Amino acid sequence: MAKNVKQTTTVILTDSSLNSSFIEAIELENDEELSADPDAVAETIELKLTSDACGERLDKTISKLVPEYSRSRIQQWIEAGFVSVDGQPGKTKMTMLGDEKILIQPQAAPDEHAYAPEVIDLDVVYEDEALIVINKPAGMVVHPAAGNWSGTLLNALLYRWPQLAGVPRAGIVHRLDKDTSGLMVVAKTLIAHTDLVRQLQERTVKREYYALVWGTPNLSGTVDAAMARHPRDRIKMAVSKSIVAKPAITHYQRIGVGMLEKFPVSLVACQLETGRTHQIRVHMQSLGFALVGDPLYGKQHLARFFSRQALQARRLGLIHPVTGDDCEWQVPVAEDFSALLTQAGISLPE
Repeated sequence: MAKNVKQTTTVILTDSSLNSSFIEAIELENDEELSADPDAVAETIELKLTSDACGERLDKTISKLVPEYSRSRIQQWIEAGFVSVDGQPGKTKMTMLGDEKILIQPQAAPDEHAYAPEVIDLDVVYEDEALIVINKPAGMVVHPAAGNWSGTLLNALLYRWPQLAGVPRAGIVHRLDKDTSGLMVVAKTLIAHTDLVRQLQERTVKREYYALVWGTPNLSGTVDAAMARHPRDRIKMAVSKSIVAKPAITHYQRIGVGMLEKFPVSLVACQLETGRTHQIRVHMQSLGFALVGDPLYGKQHLARFFSRQALQARRLGLIHPVTGDDCEWQVPVAEDFSALLTQAGISLPE
């Protein structure tokens, strides 16, 4: 691994600088050649202003002098305390007089190492040359995104199987919500990835979930209700008749009933025909049976009963992309979910 690198850049502005932002002198001090080491110390940028900068905001001045960084990122650095003006923390809208000394400590963008391999334990249910079946724990994000740029399933996959870097999304073909536990399939080759995506599109992949819901739904039923982004809350999904709504079909069977204190609950098995974001959570809530513990669609005054939505992908079936065999995997209910069912007095079917 490369050693840390210390680099200082000094930029001096003069009154004769063209367009008030050209560099008269640049001094670089390198202890070593720059490397791709993510632990390397970012270079420090030093700016010495002149009267050309007088009257301008700090963020605007820096964006002119250091155009390789976006203004929004510069503003983030200022707000986070990585920019000083004459030794004091900078403020985005502060006005420059034109004789200040500015020090900038550039920070990596949060998504810069989103695809970095990370040592994270995985529960591998099955593996061969074409695919991997993972039992994802609750609390693990599947793919890096805003707020979760590391510690994801993708990061773990890239460490254990480095060759997945050559497969789209490291072989991930479908997702589970962060706090939903259970089975996921990952493709190890491009051919397998293409085939599994096709199976998902053709709705031949069999996915069964256990969900604990508030109330007592019918013994069985089907929710055929298109879904789209919630019109007022962009974090949520909703049943929708919008022209942009996508088809969504969920079949369910009630397989157990119980009580949490004085509130009735039911264990339902849900089979997905489609795989829309939050599909089971939205469809069951649309019937009036929100999932126990669901922080987004559930009953907030009953949140104390469970720390996450009570949902697990317990069974997965598909056609093997190489052999053509029908394959199926099943996992036990997660420990916390099982304890919740016991608390509710619900026994799992044999």
